[in-house]
Amino acid sequence: MVTVGIFGRVLAAAALAFACTSATAQQWPTRPVKLIVAYPPGGSSDLMARIVAAKFADLWGQQVLVENKPGAAGAIGTDYAAKQPPDGYSFMIANLGPIAVNPLLSSVPYNVDKDFVAVSQISQGPNVLVVRADAPFRSLKDIIDYGKANPGKLSYASQGVGSTAHLSAAQLEAQAGIKMVHVPYRGAQPALTDVVAGHVDMFFDTLATSVPLYRENKVKLLGVADLQRAAVIPDVPTFSEAGLPGFKSITWFGLVAPPATPAALTDKINRDVVEILKSKEVGEMLRRISLEAGATTPSDTARFFADETALWSKVIKEAGIQPQ
Repeated sequence: MVTVGIFGRVLAAAALAFACTSATAQQWPTRPVKLIVAYPPGGSSDLMARIVAAKFADLWGQQVLVENKPGAAGAIGTDYAAKQPPDGYSFMIANLGPIAVNPLLSSVPYNVDKDFVAVSQISQGPNVLVVRADAPFRSLKDIIDYGKANPGKLSYASQGVGSTAHLSAAQLEAQAGIKMVHVPYRGAQPALTDVVAGHVDMFFDTLATSVPLYRENKVKLLGVADLQRAAVIPDVPTFSEAGLPGFKSITWFGLVAPPATPAALTDKINRDVVEILKSKEVGEMLRRISLEAGATTPSDTARFFADETALWSKVIKEAGIQPQ
């Protein structure tokens, strides 16, 4: 009887906690909410934050303030976000670097699995292989054949060790069995500029910046790094179609909360993300930067983060990229 009594009290306490959390979620928010971006203003993460912040503010009737905390390839802002109170008033725009890649290549002060609650994906879009316009290659097969016959003669640009462009090229080397020369730059724009100028052979880039150059015949696009073609360039085959099955490199954005944020709150915010992404206006804004809206459940979001980490961990290991 004592055991039953204890069990009953535990159930009652759990039910009370759930009721309190649910009530909190229904009343929330009662003050401004903070949306943290681990990069400087003006970049893609900042743009994503400002798109969703404006819609959240309309939906919640409270200010949603974008707070930029740049530095250390996103590690400073990510650590800052992880240390915020789990009260539903702080969230972070998540992307590939801080969530899936940085912990594999450097010592970061946070633990993604322990320090964040996945809320939802927001958007994603494929990266694309950009090749200088005067290159003799007309297909991905041409590049692979040349690379096998001429080891170390092909060059590729990136934003530095561990960047998406670097890891995507490393994945190409590993899957195609070729070896290329890595030319790091201080950002995507100077890297792309040197591809256009013909100083470097190729660069993995987003559709938003490369498609306009492609339409002006300033570069070639030889492969979409996703499992389906991109609607904006339907004539460009996927890497899988071009001979490298399963090759994938995408740009994505999500929403995460500090550890121990109540499930009732994250579920509510997840539903709000779904509502926001249904907006025709938001869909058009995202398509203008070659991204597709796409909310996921918290559990599916966490699974997606794990899948991305596993993919790039495999690439890093196969390419022999050493932690910095």
